[in-house]
Amino acid sequence: MKKNIFLFISVVTLFSAKIFAQENHSPDTVKTGIYIISIHDIDFREKEYTVRFWLWLKYKNPQFNFAKNIEVTNAKSIEISNCNVDTSDGEVNTLMKMKCVMKESWGVRDYPFDNQQLQIHIENSQFDSHNLIFVADTVGKHFDPALTVSGWEITNIKVYSDMKPYETAFGDPELTSPHSEYGSFDVSIDLDRNAWGLFFKLFLGMYVAFFITYVSIFIHADNIDSRFGLSVGALFAAVGNKYIIDSLLPESSTFTLVDSLHAFTFVSIFATISLSVYALKLLKEGKLEKANLIDRRGAIILLLSYFILNTIFIATAILR
Repeated sequence: MKKNIFLFISVVTLFSAKIFAQENHSPDTVKTGIYIISIHDIDFREKEYTVRFWLWLKYKNPQFNFAKNIEVTNAKSIEISNCNVDTSDGEVNTLMKMKCVMKESWGVRDYPFDNQQLQIHIENSQFDSHNLIFVADTVGKHFDPALTVSGWEITNIKVYSDMKPYETAFGDPELTSPHSEYGSFDVSIDLDRNAWGLFFKLFLGMYVAFFITYVSIFIHADNIDSRFGLSVGALFAAVGNKYIIDSLLPESSTFTLVDSLHAFTFVSIFATISLSVYALKLLKEGKLEKANLIDRRGAIILLLSYFILNTIFIATAILR
C-alpha cells in the first residue's frame, strides 16, 4: 500500500514538474546581424529589386539549422552562395552570403520625388516564437560604405527583432486557436531619390508640348490652320509623354504627381484651343482689336496659372 502511494506521488510530482517546465519555458535566442553588399536592379514596373548581403546567426540549439530552414518571407527567390557553420565552444555560428530578389510595393504618388523604404523579413520556417526569438546585432555598420544605388542615396539602415503573427494554426491540433507567431529579424532601408535630373528627363517632352501650344497664341487669329495645327500636335506629344512615363511605373489607384502635371497640361492645351476658337469668332465678326486683346490677356493668364500650379504640385511632392 505504501509503495503504491509513493508511486502515485512520484507520478504526480513528475507530471506537475513537466507542466511547470512547459509553462515557464523561455524560447532560445538567435543573435542575428546583416551586412549589405549591394542593392541593384530596382524595377518599379515588376515591383521588385535585388539585394546581396552577408547574414550571421549565433545560437545554442543545433536543431534550428538555419542553413536549411531560413526564410526570407518577402522574397521572390533566395540564393545562398556561401554557408559556413562553426559549432565550436558549444555554440552554433552560421555565416551565409545570400542574394534575394525582393518583392516591393513601391509608393509612386510623388514620383520622381519619392522616398522608398525597403524591408527584409527573416524567419525560421520550423520553429515559432515559443522556441525561437531573434536578437538584433546592432554593432558596427550594416552596409558597405562604398555601396551606391544608382539614382538613390541610402539615408538610414535599421535592424531590429519583431514578432510576426499568422492567423492560422498551420494544421497543428495542439493549438486551441487559429493563431501562430514567429520570431522575425527585420531590416529597414531608407532610400532618397536624386530626383531633379530624372524629373527633367521625364517631363521635358511635356513642357515642350505646352510651350509649342502657348506660342500658337501669338500667331494672328486669321492663321487658323497654324494655330490649330500646333495645338493638336502639342496635345499628341503630351499624351505620348504620359504613356512613356506610365510604362515605367506600376499601376496605381491614387492620383500621382505624374497624373497631376499631365492633366493640367492637357487642360492648358484645351484652353489654348478654346482661346483660338473664340479669337477666330471675334475676327469673323470684324472685332480684330478685341481678338488681339483676348489673345494677350489669355497668354498672360495661361502662363501664370501654368507656372503657379506646376510649382505647387512639385513643391507638395518634395515636402510631403
